[in-house]
Amino acid sequence: MESISAFEIIKVGIGPSSSHTMGPWKAAELFIDEIKQSQPLANISQINVHLYGSLAKTGHGHGTDVAVLMGLAGEDYTQINTDTIPEKVNAIKSSKTILLGGVHTISFDYDKNLVFEYEQTLPFHANGMEFIAIFNTGELLSKKYYSVGGGFVATENDNTITQNAIVTPYPCHHAITIAENCAKLDVRVSDLVMINEQAWRTEEEIRQQALYIWNEIKNCIFRGVNKTGILPGGLNVKRRAAEMNEKLLAGRHCDNVDEWIRAVKASDKSFTSINKWISCFALAVNEENASFGRIITAPTNGASGVIPAVLMYAWCFVDGFNEDKVIRFIITAGEIGTIFKKNATISAAMGGCQAEIGVSSAMAAAGLTECLGGSPEQVLMAAEIAMEHHLGLTCDPIGGLVQIPCIERNSMGAIKAITASNIAIESDPKSAKVSLDAVVKSMWDTAKDMNNKYKETAEGGLAINIPVNNAEC
Repeated sequence: MESISAFEIIKVGIGPSSSHTMGPWKAAELFIDEIKQSQPLANISQINVHLYGSLAKTGHGHGTDVAVLMGLAGEDYTQINTDTIPEKVNAIKSSKTILLGGVHTISFDYDKNLVFEYEQTLPFHANGMEFIAIFNTGELLSKKYYSVGGGFVATENDNTITQNAIVTPYPCHHAITIAENCAKLDVRVSDLVMINEQAWRTEEEIRQQALYIWNEIKNCIFRGVNKTGILPGGLNVKRRAAEMNEKLLAGRHCDNVDEWIRAVKASDKSFTSINKWISCFALAVNEENASFGRIITAPTNGASGVIPAVLMYAWCFVDGFNEDKVIRFIITAGEIGTIFKKNATISAAMGGCQAEIGVSSAMAAAGLTECLGGSPEQVLMAAEIAMEHHLGLTCDPIGGLVQIPCIERNSMGAIKAITASNIAIESDPKSAKVSLDAVVKSMWDTAKDMNNKYKETAEGGLAINIPVNNAEC
């Protein structure tokens, strides 16, 4: 088994879904790149796209159609001004043309060339899609891709994980090997991850990447606490982070993120107030995610508020929390995410929301425990506790949108992560009855047994018991 970098698990993304937005966007880019390797895009006369399984059933709510259009048009989701996306999509729909790869205009009828195959699921994975290019000669090129969670894309023979996969000096494919390697080298978890990450980057590059992610997190939360209104999609969900922020700061206005953080640190530090801040941080991120904002995928978009909320909590309310601890938090959390990615899943379409919020909560619990001085065994114990209490969590988004219950669920995941860390710090791991590896296996067993209607299809649970106008969604 090849190793996965922590920065493949925690990375810059765009809302609202890593598997339904980022993955299809990336797949469209890969298809265009494959064509360009053999012939000019100018030789293409038509492109057809078919979305299958979960991508079809919740594709509108998750913006899969938007992602495909942007990917085909050569847009980069890490760079695009997200405010311009609706205008770009409307232009494609109204003109019935698309600027393929940003260089070649072809006819493209949204209602005919982009097909939602609601009744079909490809056997390889629940998130399947097929791109078909028709050339001027009449020749066809067809390619199937699968969005396997966290923005990763696979074919039946290859995937985007292995493009950056390396055998590290001290491979950690299971939790037990993390503990064994830490004991052998007499290092902390974050020290071990730092050693292994240097298979991809220098130590200075690792630190810079972690701080880049931290800067994106800060800015994302700040954007979220300063936006009001109704989230797009038709459910008429009201943004709440801004109102909570205003109340907690007693109406104080902050012009920039650094001023805002100073104000948060100076605010009331009662248990109730801090608890509300944690919820506010998580809500802010996921309200941004729900509106096609730029977020940090950690390990998915649906769970993108958990790690930022816990990290911002630590930065504002834990004494002595500095940039070195931010780096240790991020790389430790990322490493725990790789354990789930390699041995279970981080895709809600495969495992329900336990694979998203559950994994992110485990990651955050581990990162926080590492920074609070926990032993390697306590770090793993914290991750285990957090995941254990998310087992069986279903994915049942109302209207297929990453809003209800997804936004609030991130607050719950963050609180559980902090609780799990506190319990682990005060516990002796030698007395633990459950290991992290056992919980990972249990999560995967549960995922395989779970009815498909609870796996991001919007066909069960809240998705069918809360009346909505699906035409609006």
